[in-house]
Amino acid sequence: MYLTVQEVADLLSISEKKVEKLIYQNQIRALYDGNGYLINKEQFQTHFKQMEKYKKYVEEVWNEPIPEDKDIKDED
Repeated sequence: MYLTVQEVADLLSISEKKVEKLIYQNQIRALYDGNGYLINKEQFQTHFKQMEKYKKYVEEVWNEPIPEDKDIKDED
């Protein structure tokens, strides 16, 4: 499935100018059809899988309890 620059910008939550810059830098593969760029959606699947793994990792880190400090003495 092919998407326009605007659709990719919405999908990635970035500006259209940023998407075009990434196309010019060959970081996003695209086809020019005479009117505009068409971008294959499948190339972003790896990105979304990695982002999902990263979100889970961050969530685990945030939910991990803080260990007690051995150097603190409970003195009254």
